[in-house]
Amino acid sequence: MYAGWIAVAFKSREDHRKQIELEEARKAGLAPAEVDEDGKEINPHIPQYMSSAPWYLNSEKPSLKHQRKWKSDPNYTKSWYDRGAKIFQADKYRKGACLNCGAMTHDAKSCVERPRRVGARWTNKSIAPDEKIESFELDYDGKRDRWNGYDTSTYARVVERYEAQDEARRKYLKEQQLKKLEEKNINQIEEGEISDDGDDDEDDLRVDEAKVDESKQMDFAKVEKRVRTTGGGSTGTVRNLRIREDTAKYLLNLDVNSAHYDPKTRSMREDPLPDADPNEKFYIGDNQYRNSGQALEFKDLNIHSLEAFDKGQDIHMQAAPSQAELLYKNYKVIKENLKSRTKDTIMEKYGNAATEEELPRELLLGQSERQVEYDRAGRIIKGQETALPKSKYDEDIFINNHTTVWGSWWKDHQWGYKCCRQAIRNSYCTGAAGIEAAEAATELMKANIARKEASGEMPPPAEEKRPATWGTDIPDDLVLDETLLAEALKKEDERKKVEKDERKRKYNVKWNDEVTAEDMEAYRMKKVHHDDPMRDFLH
Repeated sequence: MYAGWIAVAFKSREDHRKQIELEEARKAGLAPAEVDEDGKEINPHIPQYMSSAPWYLNSEKPSLKHQRKWKSDPNYTKSWYDRGAKIFQADKYRKGACLNCGAMTHDAKSCVERPRRVGARWTNKSIAPDEKIESFELDYDGKRDRWNGYDTSTYARVVERYEAQDEARRKYLKEQQLKKLEEKNINQIEEGEISDDGDDDEDDLRVDEAKVDESKQMDFAKVEKRVRTTGGGSTGTVRNLRIREDTAKYLLNLDVNSAHYDPKTRSMREDPLPDADPNEKFYIGDNQYRNSGQALEFKDLNIHSLEAFDKGQDIHMQAAPSQAELLYKNYKVIKENLKSRTKDTIMEKYGNAATEEELPRELLLGQSERQVEYDRAGRIIKGQETALPKSKYDEDIFINNHTTVWGSWWKDHQWGYKCCRQAIRNSYCTGAAGIEAAEAATELMKANIARKEASGEMPPPAEEKRPATWGTDIPDDLVLDETLLAEALKKEDERKKVEKDERKRKYNVKWNDEVTAEDMEAYRMKKVHHDDPMRDFLH
C-alpha cells in the first residue's frame, strides 16, 4: 500500500518536471506552441495564472476563452426604456386588469394614476392603455452612466425659458425708462420750461443689451471648489487661489525665516513682508481674514452660543444654527437698547458738556489764577495741589432715604446713622421726627422707673438661682436653685461611690425615677468628658 503511494508521488513529480521542461522548450522556440479548442496557438509567454481556466468551467483542454468578452450584444450600454410608449387601449374592462384604471400590465396596488372615486372595473370608462414592458441588461458602465436615456431635445425648454426671462427683463427696463421720461416731461411742462432734448431722450430709451449689472461682475474672480461632500465636497469660495498675473505667496519673501507657507493647503498665516508699506502690499497673511469680516462675526456667534448654553439656555450652534443666530441677533438688539438707556440716564443726571454753550476763552485754554513752577526737566516744584487719597470702596452712597452714611453716629458702643440716630443698618430714615420720638420714648421710660421706685412697687429680689451650664438639650432660659443643686451633687458623689463596688449593692434597693433639673445638672457636671482635651491636665 505504501509502495503504491510512493509510486504515484514519483509519477506526479515526474509529470510536473516534464511539463516545466516542455514550457521552457516552447518559450525557447524548440517545441511547437500549444493549441486551444478552436485550433489557435496559445502564446507560451502568457503567465499560467492567466492561461489556466478556473476549476468551475470544467475545461479539459487549454484555452483562453475565459479571458475573452462573453457578452454578445454590442449595443446593450446605450439601450434605454421607451418612455411613454403604449401597446393597446381597450374599450371595456378586462378580467385581471387594474381595478382603478383598467390596464392589464399592473394591478391596483401598483397603479400610479390618481385613485378614482369609482374604478374602471365598475364604470367601463376611461380605460388606460397598457404600458410597454421592457427588460434588458446593462453592463457596468451602463448602470453608472448618469446621462443614459437623456433626451437632448428637452434642453430646448430650458433655452426657451431663459429667452423668455431675458425678453421680460428688457421689456420691464424699457417700461421703467418710459415712465421716467414721462415724469420728466410732466415736471418740465409744469415749471414752464420746454427743452428740445429729443436726442438725449432717445439715448435714454436705448437699452444696452451688452451691459451687465455691476453686482454680477463683483464675483468674477471667485473660484468654486468642492470640499468635503459625498460628491467631492461642499462648494465654497477658495481665497487661496490667485490670478496668474499676481506673484505667488511663497515668492514674496525668499528668506527661510520668514512666514511659513503650507503647500498642501496653500496657506500662509503670517505676513511675509511685515516691514513693508501697507499701501503697497496686496497680501498681508491669512490671519487677516480670520480676524475681520464675517469670520469674526461667526466667531462671536459661537462664543455667544457657548456662554448662553453654560447659563442654562437650550441652544446649540451645530444642532440648531438658525435658532442660535436669531437669539444672537436679539441679544445684540437688547444690548444696544441697554447701552442707549444707560447713556440717556447718565446724560440726564450729569448733563452733556458737548451740547452746552461755548466755554469762556480763559477756561477753554486752561488759564487759572494758580501759579505753578517747573524745573528744567518739566517736574512741578510749586503749586501742585495734594490730592486726597480715595479708597477702592464706593463712597457717599446713601440708601433707604438716609442723608448720611452708616457709621457717622456712635453711642453706647453702637454705630448708626447721624441723620436719624438709628443703630439698625437696613432701617429706613425717619429724619428729625424719628430723633424726637426716640428721645421722648427714653424720657417716658425714665419717668416710669422713677415713679415705681417712689411708690415702692419694685419687685422683690429673686432667690439665688443660676442658669444651667452643662448639656445641649436644655432650654436657654432654665434657672436652677443653688441649694437643690448642692444636694444633687452630694447624691451624685454617693451614687458614684456605690457604683465602684458592686458587691455592696443590696437586693432591696429602692429606686426613684423622678429626676429633677438639678439632678440632671449634677449628673452632667460630674460626668467624665472623654472628648475634652483638658480633662487630664490636673492629674
